[in-house]
Amino acid sequence: MRCQDEHKVLLGGYVLHDEADHWWGNAKQRLEVDGVVITWARFKRKFLTKYFPADERNRKVIEFMELKQG
Repeated sequence: MRCQDEHKVLLGGYVLHDEADHWWGNAKQRLEVDGVVITWARFKRKFLTKYFPADERNRKVIEFMELKQG
């Protein structure tokens, strides 16, 4: 997507539904209270930590690397 990072954060927040939307509302509120600028990198890091933790990412990488064409 070709847009500025601050727009990516806004758009990223708009596409969340249900629990993820609720989570982001709370996370955003906490970050803003602390005076933190919410960059696209920070948004992705927070989101991936919550919904796609490192151990799961590592398992998926291994799974992908072990794929065989059949």
